[in-house]
Amino acid sequence: MLVLSRQRDETIMIGDEIEVTVVDIRGDKVRLGINAPRHVTVHRKEVWEAIKRENRAAAEVQPDDMPNVPRPQRPRGPRNDLRSTRPSPPRPEKKSDQSEAGTPKPESDKPAG
Repeated sequence: MLVLSRQRDETIMIGDEIEVTVVDIRGDKVRLGINAPRHVTVHRKEVWEAIKRENRAAAEVQPDDMPNVPRPQRPRGPRNDLRSTRPSPPRPEKKSDQSEAGTPKPESDKPAG
């Protein structure tokens, strides 16, 4: 464990994004201010341990442990999956008497000339 000494209004950097500042010192209590990005969760250790315990307990719950909770119903109607959002493949164009450039195609039944 790294132990650092800081006075009021002094800061410690953790990495490039987390700042820990000593805000106040009163007797044996130290108040810290923590600046961290939103994706970094910050909790007191006892709160963090309680969250972990609750998450583990919730992960172990089985559907039979909750007999009075109604089961979710499957939605009726068109399915909402990737198939309904994918565009349809292009359809082959019908053959016509015109070539791609807009000029008539030569007919093979006619004699040349």
